Amino acid sequence: MTDTPTHAPSTPTERGTGREVVRLAAIVAALGVVFGDIGTSPIYTLQTVFNPADPHPVPVNQDNVFGIVSLIFWSVTVIVTITYVTLAMRADNDGEGGIMALITLLRRWSAPGGKRTAAFLAALGIFGASLFFGDSMITPAISVLSAVEGLKIVEPSFEEFIIPITAVIIVILFLVQRKGTAVVGRVFGPVMIAWFTAIGVAGIAGISDNPEILKAISPTYALGFLFGHFGIAFFALAAVVLAVTGAEALYADMGHFGRRPIARGWLFLVFPACMLSYMGQGALILSDPANITSPFFLLVPGWGRLPMVLLATAATVIAAQAVITGAFSVASQAAQLGYLPRLRIVHTSDSTIGQIYVPWINWLLMVSVLTLVFAFRSSHALAYAFGMAVTGTITITTLLFFYVARARWGTPIWLLALGAVPLLGIDLLFLGANLTKIVHGAWLPLLIGVIAFTVMTTWGRGRDIVTAARERREGSLQEFVDELRAGRPSTFTVSGTAIFLNRGKQTTPLAMRANVENNHVRHEHVAIVSIATDPVPRVPFAERLTVDHLGHGDDGIIHVTARYGYAERPDIPAALRYLDASATEGRLDLDRASYFVSKIELRRGDQPTMATWRKRLFIATSYITADAADYFALPRDRTVIMGSHIEV
Repeated sequence: MTDTPTHAPSTPTERGTGREVVRLAAIVAALGVVFGDIGTSPIYTLQTVFNPADPHPVPVNQDNVFGIVSLIFWSVTVIVTITYVTLAMRADNDGEGGIMALITLLRRWSAPGGKRTAAFLAALGIFGASLFFGDSMITPAISVLSAVEGLKIVEPSFEEFIIPITAVIIVILFLVQRKGTAVVGRVFGPVMIAWFTAIGVAGIAGISDNPEILKAISPTYALGFLFGHFGIAFFALAAVVLAVTGAEALYADMGHFGRRPIARGWLFLVFPACMLSYMGQGALILSDPANITSPFFLLVPGWGRLPMVLLATAATVIAAQAVITGAFSVASQAAQLGYLPRLRIVHTSDSTIGQIYVPWINWLLMVSVLTLVFAFRSSHALAYAFGMAVTGTITITTLLFFYVARARWGTPIWLLALGAVPLLGIDLLFLGANLTKIVHGAWLPLLIGVIAFTVMTTWGRGRDIVTAARERREGSLQEFVDELRAGRPSTFTVSGTAIFLNRGKQTTPLAMRANVENNHVRHEHVAIVSIATDPVPRVPFAERLTVDHLGHGDDGIIHVTARYGYAERPDIPAALRYLDASATEGRLDLDRASYFVSKIELRRGDQPTMATWRKRLFIATSYITADAADYFALPRDRTVIMGSHIEV
């Protein structure tokens, strides 16, 4: 007798349909998280370009309008579509994107003779990542402010409520981050579809009134404006670059959704909608130069402006989401590379390793964004600060990508030059234009970048110093176990079980060495436990634990490697219960076991390892390291923290 399946196997058509549904869901979620920043740039870009209060204003006339709109179109095409979507997003580190992923690839694929060049580019990449943290602070402030400022167009008396409303929205945004980007994306995705549809339709309406604006698609208008009116065009680039803000977020958020959903969302919806909006606004300004005050909202009929303000507010909240999730990814990768301490990271998806929430970064960004809102109080005041952060990060990303392309894929130099020279030339032109705005706000992202760069490089240097000192003090684990077995030093064996947490099995846990050398005791059963995280959501219980007897099967000392998936929170006591007595050289009494954690206390020493102020900064940064006992679910009443100090 054979069993009859309760469900018929799915057909190829059904499987294909299922895959398409999953892909569509990924694109919708990506729309809700990734494209908010670049998708809301039409609100303020043209308004900033033609702002009469600008220190280098662009006169409003037909040639300049055509030139600016054409510059925006081709800048977005070259920087976003070609540099990021077509090129940079092909360089990923196990699915993760962003500038920190490029640094990882740089380390992995740099030529043996090019170590010095790779080290310089890695440092440059760290500065680019630091600028991205500045972008992550400025974007929520300027995006939400620019949308809420639309209330002034609807009703001028609403102006006094702009700052309070903005602050409340920002606080709510950061409070919901713990739900995870997948949940946020499912909620925000339909909103962004409505947003891009609305701005596209409004743009088409503006174009229909003055279809001549479509001539701006020709690159001759951009080139003619740039080289024919270079004195005006060069300074205008500092505002034109606002159209590409969010490009780095596309790359940094790649680990959350994958390359294909982001590329498809960009090419088939976001790019066309944004370009229609810019064209429509350009047509509106041509018909009436007075519309430069707020061309985005004035493009909408009077009856639809309040709904558009509400939709824009929702969209700019999502714009903030794009860089917040990007900042989570960059911080996580920086910690993995050793440029930040171990941070508490919450994985929010069983299917995508990159979907994470980093509480410490979340609250730091919230405080920083609120500070910027209350300090600058308008989107125009923040505009040039925004451009500096973006151009700096884009330029460094482009440079690193072409180096990685040469080192990783062996791309011929002549072919690299064909792409690198024009793309880097454009990036440097934008960077130079923004440097002229230093005194007008561009100093802010540079200051944030310098501070973040100093913190990360100081942590990296300090970590190397501490690791070297700790390894010398810990010594070889195998040699330590061999000496214990030989009776050196003489120790007294007490009954019970001791669990020592350690980074690996090459060195001895400091807590264990201190117990033996200072107290001259060891437990009857000793398990040295190390944690390994695999790039899968969950590890089956059968593959969870690996036991190494360290060369002796009867001394009661074993090393255990506990493997976890990225979506699992390590629980050491629960994992050890799956060990049987034959594997552990005797039964581990886990109900009464003592857990030993080595805690390093950092002290400022006299050695010339770092400048005194950097030693103080390194020690201060160490206080944000996630608590090991909580992270590994150790029982507090049976956890012994044995301290040791290391001078830096």
